[in-house]
Amino acid sequence: MIPDLDYKIGISVYSTNFAGIGGKIRVSPDDFQVRELISTKAENSIGDQDGYAVYKLKKKNIDTNHALSGIFAKKGIRLKSLGLKDASAVTEQFVCSGNKGHAIENFSTDKYALEKIGYVKKPLSKKDMIGNHFKIKISECSNILSSFTEYDKILNFYGYQRFGSKRAVTHLIGKALLNRDFKKAIDLILCFTSVCDSKENTEIREKLSDTENYEKYFDQVPPQMDVERIVLKEMIDHGEPIRAIRKIPISLRRFYIQAYQSFIFNLSLSSAFLDGENLFEAESGDVCFDFNGTIGKYVKGLDQNLALPFVGYSYYKKTRFDYHISKILQQEEISPKDFFIKEMQEISSEGGFRQAAIHCSDYSAYDDTVEFSLSRGSFATILLREIMKPQDPIAAGF
Repeated sequence: MIPDLDYKIGISVYSTNFAGIGGKIRVSPDDFQVRELISTKAENSIGDQDGYAVYKLKKKNIDTNHALSGIFAKKGIRLKSLGLKDASAVTEQFVCSGNKGHAIENFSTDKYALEKIGYVKKPLSKKDMIGNHFKIKISECSNILSSFTEYDKILNFYGYQRFGSKRAVTHLIGKALLNRDFKKAIDLILCFTSVCDSKENTEIREKLSDTENYEKYFDQVPPQMDVERIVLKEMIDHGEPIRAIRKIPISLRRFYIQAYQSFIFNLSLSSAFLDGENLFEAESGDVCFDFNGTIGKYVKGLDQNLALPFVGYSYYKKTRFDYHISKILQQEEISPKDFFIKEMQEISSEGGFRQAAIHCSDYSAYDDTVEFSLSRGSFATILLREIMKPQDPIAAGF
């Protein structure tokens, strides 16, 4: 049975026949370990010659953005990550300085450690990150983990984190922005509640549903609701929704749009699978990625991976998936041109393509532990979803 939360983020199918082992993940942060993988070329480019400093950031119980903000506050150096790693895990990733000659030595706190490993002539970028290796313990599960063999038959859905996990709202905010309904976007940021959210958070959000309470309850909004505090302060001072939205960091505003695109992608992938489309092999006329990640048309005999459109203002209609995508856009009352936002052009998105299936390597399972590597952009939680088949993803640690 598909959980309600899955439907809310556009996932309405399982692509494997495995019965599921149940259980929980993230009982302890040490149960979920992630190690970032970069290309051999990028790894070989790191040396001891002066240039842009490269570090390994190891962290626990803090997400990447907050760790980098803490490093800047304490050491005055801005570092860029190649990918984002969430808080509920032990993670290791590469971060790089954007300026030459401003390096710091090894530095640590109780939540993260920064280790300088060398220099590069050109700053590392997201393109240098090729994937992640995971080692995950599944607690309280049945003993049939080792019999799961369908890791090459998993659809490349966007995972729960993309939508806010227990408070699945980011895609709804994105749609409001596409509709130029900035007041609704503010309401969703401040007031959207979930049965999985804490009692304290729900209570403060319910109070903020009345605009007259903004100033009255501002000081009661906890520090971890940093985006809410930014928006509230601007609404109290000026009362203009579009101005308040613009106060949100641009990376997060773009993320809202991407979350809605991810929702459309999940819906499209679910619909195509239910309709019997072959999503694990490319066919003549398909758009594909080659082993270098370069997009192009299907060529018989080449090692290519099927791709589906990721809808934006440059949406490419000439694929066998347009029937499903166009139908979903019609139901959502959204068109590709809506992704060019004249009122806030900096968050417009032209779209692109995404692999239809997860490409998993180095897979192994023993006792209650599973290890595997995934290419950049694929979610470990989606693979775990197929292994565990959780009745309640949030209770299961997703």
